[in-house]
Amino acid sequence: MNPPLRPSSTTSNPVASLRDYGQSVWLDFIRRSLITSGELKRYVDEDGLGGVTSNPAIFEKAIGGSDDYKAALAEIATDPKLSPKDIFEQLAIKDIQDATDVLRVVYDRTHGADGYVSLEVAPDLARDTHGTLAEARRLWKAVNRPNVMIKVPATPEGVPAIKQLLTEGININITLLFARSAYEAVAWAYVEALEARVAKGQPVDRIGSVASFFVSRIDTLIDSILTEKIKTASAADKPALEALFGKTAIANAKLAYASYKTIFSGPRWQAIAAKGAHTQRVLWASTSVKNPAYRDTMYVEELIGQDTVNTVPPETITAFRDHGRLRASLDEDLPAANATLVALGKAGISLDAVTSELLDDGLKKFVDPFTKLLAAVERRASEINAPRLNRQRYTLDPDLTAAVTAELAAWQARGGTKPRTFSMELQIRSLI
Repeated sequence: MNPPLRPSSTTSNPVASLRDYGQSVWLDFIRRSLITSGELKRYVDEDGLGGVTSNPAIFEKAIGGSDDYKAALAEIATDPKLSPKDIFEQLAIKDIQDATDVLRVVYDRTHGADGYVSLEVAPDLARDTHGTLAEARRLWKAVNRPNVMIKVPATPEGVPAIKQLLTEGININITLLFARSAYEAVAWAYVEALEARVAKGQPVDRIGSVASFFVSRIDTLIDSILTEKIKTASAADKPALEALFGKTAIANAKLAYASYKTIFSGPRWQAIAAKGAHTQRVLWASTSVKNPAYRDTMYVEELIGQDTVNTVPPETITAFRDHGRLRASLDEDLPAANATLVALGKAGISLDAVTSELLDDGLKKFVDPFTKLLAAVERRASEINAPRLNRQRYTLDPDLTAAVTAELAAWQARGGTKPRTFSMELQIRSLI
């Protein structure tokens, strides 16, 4: 498989000790002050952090909910030619570059097996193969770091783009995987991409990729379905339904990991590995616990295995550092995992239907924060530019105000951001 992430540890820190089991911990969070304060480096030094992931929701909270970007916005946002997306990208690319520079020591030490930072393509391109290709290539060049990964959703339209980008030597974090069949498709796409490079005599030893397999969202949805079924179930059927709470996500993940071990073994893979290729590790995503009835470190403790990544928010890292329990759990009791999914089917719950719904919902949960993110960037930019502007205000009559408000709402519902020239009052602006 992949080379060791680091020599065996004797630390009492459970987060750092995950490396002894072949697992890398990545931080599912980014903010400029995380980097500039030295906190990210402390994560690397003290917790053995191996990477960082980002998404629109994370950036929306960082830019809209902090003053970290005030100075940078003051420099960037005065250019009227820049759209909110242009401004956001300049901010995000700077953060990603700085984070990759901090993680470069991990990347070099592991010979490209670890030490990556992920930046996502715009969520509205999830169903657009050609748009994804163009944006991923552009972001790859803009960041210009060997240890950046471009995140691409595993939609039917995304998979061909993923394969082509990997063939071109671009590191890819494949996101929004819920179904094992979808995972297997992107794993084989990775194998085929590396085979294509080998056939052309191109190097494969520094191609990095992870397959981000989502966990807790599966339990959240299935638990809600079980709750409704129990309301009308007979007394005899209730115990079987109750036994399924909080079980499906881990069972599904264990079987996906079994697929990983099958795909990345045998003569076909070994021929590529002989050229120095790293396996495409499974990355456990959405591993913060949503149900307070469950142990807060459950999705870390139950998903520990060789050649895997667990990307967790800061609060989960803190909890695991405090009371995490270590064991090689991913290979435990696969027959029980199979039995859980069989029992789920007998209960009348289709895992395929659940994972399909979660993919659609996951895309929406990325698009909505992206829209909010651009609105937050625009708001922050307007706040900074306000002192430079003299404003004459003309209050519209009620009918015209209602018409403007309705048009703005329709524009935003279509994915647009609020035009800078409008507000609840018509503003006539002139530079001082």
